[in-house]
Amino acid sequence: TALKCIEYEIRRQSEILSEGGKVVQETRLWDDVNAVTMAMRSKEFAHDYRYFPEPDLMKVYISKEWQEEIRRNLPELAEAKRTRFIQQYGLPEYDARILTQSKALADYYEKCVSIHNNPKAVSNWIMTEVLRELKERDVEIEDFWIPPEHLAQLIKLIDDGTISGKIAKSVFADMLESRKSPELIVKEKGLVQITDQAEIEKLIEQVIKENPDPVNQFLKGRDRALGFLVGQVMKLTQGKANPKLVNTLLREKLEKMKQ
Repeated sequence: TALKCIEYEIRRQSEILSEGGKVVQETRLWDDVNAVTMAMRSKEFAHDYRYFPEPDLMKVYISKEWQEEIRRNLPELAEAKRTRFIQQYGLPEYDARILTQSKALADYYEKCVSIHNNPKAVSNWIMTEVLRELKERDVEIEDFWIPPEHLAQLIKLIDDGTISGKIAKSVFADMLESRKSPELIVKEKGLVQITDQAEIEKLIEQVIKENPDPVNQFLKGRDRALGFLVGQVMKLTQGKANPKLVNTLLREKLEKMKQ
């Protein structure tokens, strides 16, 4: 009951103060049926409460200089950090709020960005893959065994075109189990993305030859068939081909067939 009373008073007094009002000094009782406090009697003056100075306690004076010194030495608080993340890294407010929910998580994020400067990509990976794994495995970011250096390396491999986003997901899963660096996993498993245009064009020719019906559908104006054909090329390369390059080259080839 005492806790309910305190919680109710916090809400009640907060509402009064937020509306510019003044909290009246009074004695209130708790109505357990309606879960509210009610005024009993007002006590406007200190002597009504029998207040008197404690003779053994000295008065404490805090200088403005000391206050300023303490303020300057305070660590960056969550609200200030959140604002800085939005301004410095160009993150949406939602991302900044999630990433600053703890100092350790914010530090992890900033370490990643300091290694590979792609703030939004780092944010996306942390908020989806990393936080999901932390929740499923019931561990804190401080105990997470994929260091920020390795996550940053993984994102860099995507941005450099070394691996595709799809391959990166499988590399991340391997990192969780093997605890190896992404670069080592990519090298050991031969996961480097195929970007050789001539090689991709050969595969496109093969897919066009083996899938006449989807090709005819595209030539008749059904663009959805393009997605199927792109998927077939990616299947032949086990997901290693650069999907953007496949899409571009395949569309160009099919457009020429319309002429």
